Amino acid sequence: MSDPSPPASHSKTLETGRAAGLDANPDNLAGTCLWQPTAADIDAAQLQDFGRFIAANYGFDWNGDFQAMWQWSVDKMPDFWQGIWQWHGIIGEMGSRQLINETAMPGAQFFPDAKINFAENLLAEADDRPAISAHGEDGRHAILSRAELKQQVMALAGWMQSNGIGQGDRVAAYTPNTAEAVITMLAAATLGAVYSSCSPDFGLTGAVDRFGQIEPKLLMACDGYLYAGKPVDRMALIADLAARLPTLEAVLILPYLDKARDCSHIPNAVFFPDAIRTATPVTKFYRIGFNDPLYILYSSGTTGAPKCIVHGVGGTLIQHIKEHRLHGNLGAGDAMFYFTTCGWMMWNWLVSALAIKAKIILFEGNPFHPGPQRLWELAEAENIAVFGTSAKYIDAVRKAGYSPRDAVRLDTLRTLLSTGSPLSSDGFAFVYQKIKPEVQLCSISGGTDIVSCFVLGCPVLPVFAGEIQTR
Repeated sequence: MSDPSPPASHSKTLETGRAAGLDANPDNLAGTCLWQPTAADIDAAQLQDFGRFIAANYGFDWNGDFQAMWQWSVDKMPDFWQGIWQWHGIIGEMGSRQLINETAMPGAQFFPDAKINFAENLLAEADDRPAISAHGEDGRHAILSRAELKQQVMALAGWMQSNGIGQGDRVAAYTPNTAEAVITMLAAATLGAVYSSCSPDFGLTGAVDRFGQIEPKLLMACDGYLYAGKPVDRMALIADLAARLPTLEAVLILPYLDKARDCSHIPNAVFFPDAIRTATPVTKFYRIGFNDPLYILYSSGTTGAPKCIVHGVGGTLIQHIKEHRLHGNLGAGDAMFYFTTCGWMMWNWLVSALAIKAKIILFEGNPFHPGPQRLWELAEAENIAVFGTSAKYIDAVRKAGYSPRDAVRLDTLRTLLSTGSPLSSDGFAFVYQKIKPEVQLCSISGGTDIVSCFVLGCPVLPVFAGEIQTR
C-alpha cells in the first residue's frame, strides 16, 4: 500500500490535528488532518481486496494507490464495472457486452444484454441474520431477519401480481420510513415494477404533483404518522389522493396509527397486513433488462412542477454496491443507519445496503423526540457501524449542547456520513470533540439526479477538516 500520510500541501499533521480538533478554534482547523487509517485499517479495507482482484483478473498494477485505481476506472470503464460485478457476485446474466456507445453522453449504455432483478440481489442468502431493525419515535420496534423479509416480500409480490401489477407498472408509496416501505419496494422490484415514494408530510398537492405524472396502478399509503409525539391523520388525504389518481387499480393501506380503522370508503383498498396474510406468494424473481426502470424520483419542485427522474435497475444496484463497499467499507453483518425520510434519495441508498448483507436501521419520526440523545442512544443500542445524517442535524445537536461521547458508548461506530449541505468547521470540530475522536468523518455529496454520490469518503485516505475525501 502506498504511504497514506497527509500530502505536503496540508501543513498540519495528524497528531496536531487531533489536538486542534479537540481544543482549538474551529476557524483555524482548515487543512488539519483529523483522522487517518492505521496500517491494519488499510489492509482490511474492501478497497484493498478489490484492488487485488482486479490485479489478478485484469492486469491492473495495484500498489495501493487509490488515485491510480480511480484513473484506471475512468480509462478502463468496461473492465472496472465488469470487475465490480464479478468481485461482488451480482446475481443475474451479465451478457457479453459491458458498454456500448461509450463516447456518447447521454447515450452510453452499460451491460445492454444483461438480465437482472434488484430484489433478488438484496434478498440473497435469506437466513436468520438481521435485515431490518425499524424504530419509531414512540418506541415501536420491528425486527426482520433476512428470511422473514424475503417471506413477506414474496407474499406481497403475490398480492400485487393478483391485482394486475407486472413489469413496468408503477407503484406509488406515500409512506413513513418503516419496514413496510422496504417490503413494498422490494415486492414491486420482484415483479419488475417501478417504485416511487414520497413522505407523508407532503400535502395533497405535493403528492398529486408527483404521483399524478407517473400513472400508478397501485398506491401504498399510511393512515397517518407521528411527529414530536403528535399524531397526524392522513386517511381523508388518502381518499382524496386515490380519487385524483385515475389509473389506480388497488390501494394498500398501512395502519400506522390505528390498526382497527375502516378503509371501506376507499375503492379497492386493503390493509397491508391483510394483503400479506391472504396472498399466494410468488416463487421467483422476474429478471428484466439492466437498464430497465427501477425507481422514479423527483426534483424539488422549486422551479415549477417536480420533474420525474428515472433510475435503472442495474445501474442503481452496481453503483450502490461500489459506494457502500469500496467507499463506505460496509461489510456483511454491519449495522448501517441513515436518518432520512422516504422522500429523500438517501432512503434508496440506505436500502441497497441489504445487497451487502448489512443490517439496515430505520427511524421514523422526530430525531429530537424526546431530546437530542434519541439517535445516539439508537446508535448504541443497535451497535451501528455506519451512521448517516445531514450536516444540519449535526449542527442542531451541537447547538443543543449534547455530547454523545459523554452520554453513550459508540464502540462500534467507525464511519459518520454527513450530506445535504456543506459541513461547517464547527461541525467538523464537534464530531471529533463531542462524538468520537477515532471516527472516519465523510462529508459526501450526490443528488437525486444520480441517486448516488459524486464525491464521498475513502477508508484508506486521511480526513482533513473542511474537506471532502475523494471523488
